[in-house]
Amino acid sequence: MRIPIYQIDAFTDKIFGGNPAAVCPLDHWMDDEVLLNIAKENNLAETAFFLRKADDLFHLRWFTPEIEMDLCGHATLASAYVIFRELGYQQDVIRFDTHSGILEVRKTGDYLELNFPSRPPSEASLPEIISQSLNIQPLEIWQARDYLLVYESQSDILNIKPDVAILNQINLDPGGIIVTAPASEPSIDFVSRFFTPQATLLEDPVTGSAHCTLIPYWANRLDKSSLQARQLSERQGHLICELHNDRVMIRGKAVKFLQGFIEI
Repeated sequence: MRIPIYQIDAFTDKIFGGNPAAVCPLDHWMDDEVLLNIAKENNLAETAFFLRKADDLFHLRWFTPEIEMDLCGHATLASAYVIFRELGYQQDVIRFDTHSGILEVRKTGDYLELNFPSRPPSEASLPEIISQSLNIQPLEIWQARDYLLVYESQSDILNIKPDVAILNQINLDPGGIIVTAPASEPSIDFVSRFFTPQATLLEDPVTGSAHCTLIPYWANRLDKSSLQARQLSERQGHLICELHNDRVMIRGKAVKFLQGFIEI
């Protein structure tokens, strides 16, 4: 069996930037074990699989090398890029049927805009083991799906070096740890990084789903609904964000790194 595969760098306009995701268009669903093994073989943060259900509706699923995820931003952006740019989809909006409900991606010029659920955080306490793993302690602790740790400055975010051995004692399946602070760049509102304990890749390069929590937090703190964000991983990523009631709009670019076939 030959399965098409694309590798797309999402939330960037440059190869080797943003967050790479594998995307596999399917004509039927295979066993979950096969899908998970493909994700393991790809060894990327996410592999997306989609199947067309109707003219404007696609069934979309996301797998890490360890588990199936409930929501993934960069692999959704990558899947939309493949459908629009590689498969010749002519409409302006793609609807994805997912574990998180119907998600829309709209083509807006050179950008693709994700319409995702807002996940506002609540104030929380920090587990001692997470505190022990961090070389810099946060000023505020919040939690939705992920822990949201708020720091004073962009410099703090850049200088965080988690103790992997300690972090990997934690099971936050399927969540992770967001660290964030106000940006020092005049054109950017906030910066962040994202860590996933026990994952193949500890630090995710650009995390769309984390912005489902970051956007409502910063919109409330800064009293503005339109925000510019940068994720400060080594690869970096730029996200244009808006809060619309209980939805967040996350806009970004993507580029193709490779395409080919899986033989199984």
